[in-house]
Amino acid sequence: MPSPLNPSSPQPFSGVFSGKSVWISGHTGFKGSWLTLWLLRLGAKVHGFSLPPPTSPSLFEQLALQGAIHHEIGDIRDQQAVRSSIERAKPDFVFHLAAQPLVRLSYAEPAETFSTNILGTVHVMEALRHLPDRCAAVVVTSDKCYENDESGKPFSEGDALGGRDPYSASKAACEIVAAAYRDSFFSSSKVAVATARAGNVIGGGDWARDRLVPDCIRALSAGKTLQVRTPHAVRPWQHVLEPLCGYLRLAQVLSSRNGQEFSAPFNFGPCWDSGLSVEEVVLRVLEFWPGAYEVVAQKNAPPEAHLLRLSTEKAEALLGWHPVWDYSASIGKTLEWYRANEKQPASMRAFSERQIEDYLLAASESGMLWKDLA
Repeated sequence: MPSPLNPSSPQPFSGVFSGKSVWISGHTGFKGSWLTLWLLRLGAKVHGFSLPPPTSPSLFEQLALQGAIHHEIGDIRDQQAVRSSIERAKPDFVFHLAAQPLVRLSYAEPAETFSTNILGTVHVMEALRHLPDRCAAVVVTSDKCYENDESGKPFSEGDALGGRDPYSASKAACEIVAAAYRDSFFSSSKVAVATARAGNVIGGGDWARDRLVPDCIRALSAGKTLQVRTPHAVRPWQHVLEPLCGYLRLAQVLSSRNGQEFSAPFNFGPCWDSGLSVEEVVLRVLEFWPGAYEVVAQKNAPPEAHLLRLSTEKAEALLGWHPVWDYSASIGKTLEWYRANEKQPASMRAFSERQIEDYLLAASESGMLWKDLA
């Protein structure tokens, strides 16, 4: 059971998801586990559909979420399994997060990446098309869905889609799939669908390979020198709670009487000063967790984008959402989680819930708009 809500802390969304059925794909992953925890605290009835946790350790297991939700192991590429799961859940809300999320892995497994990311989205859209009741659906794609010329210009939602690697191309295709279903089937239906494009997330409980902060933690915990591949690559780093707050807010407005007006793509990026290079992030991490790093040349390494920034003006104007934690707070909260996990691994659910409360307090103090549009 979720811990009692702290009555002294801000509780946006508490009247939106309480008692409602929420179907989440990819709930055993890093983002999905944080979202599941947040929704449980809001009183939602969570139905999760996913492959088993992708890492060991896994945040899903550390937070002991399985016993608190309807937990279903399934493959998003199995159309009938997806449709059956959604039909059983009778969801008021859908969050589609299941994906192959790694650029480098997409070079090694391009067919699996395209199949999972594109067909998985098609299968969710097909299931939504047959729902008899109202439903608000958020399809999570990526900031890498844009055609990136690396000019440094922040990407806006109307910019061209593209992708030079299998992962990025698959996420651009997911956007096209969602838009096609929206225009063909959902424009006048009870189902409202929006897509969410977020940047590189950091936060406690990410144990994936080939991600910067988890790689840092593994090396520093073992007393090893951290190896850095692309020190000058710039990414829109943000704490995982930032886009998740955006997803919840987007789902809220999609469920309102005017929900179809928000059936569109939205960027959820970080504060402007959080567009740091890989090396700058490593140096910030080492301020909290002393150690050493070295730049390692990658022979025959697959190409990756070096410069990527997002504009969040649309989300700020239409949703009242804006980034809250700058790079210092984001990295600090992330390192606090891993340090706490070293000392008291059995208490990480309560610790994670406190971090959600910390974020909500900071959001409220920053003037975040929570007004109900229903």
